[in-house]
Amino acid sequence: MEEINWEKNENKENLEEMFQNLEAVIKEMEEGDVTLEHSFDLYNKGMTLLKKCNETIDEVEKKVLVLDEDGETHEF
Repeated sequence: MEEINWEKNENKENLEEMFQNLEAVIKEMEEGDVTLEHSFDLYNKGMTLLKKCNETIDEVEKKVLVLDEDGETHEF
């Protein structure tokens, strides 16, 4: 079983990297040969990644510019 290194600078990860890490957590949990303690650790890491993904998506949504009928842009 391959152990995933979670100590990487998660604060500097982009959304794509966070999704890839989240997929790796899910894959490892689905393998079935994970101890209960390790499952809890993976669950916590997955929830942390999911929270960071949501925060990043929220930030991006706030930065999206909306073009109005006068051709002016406004933040969403």
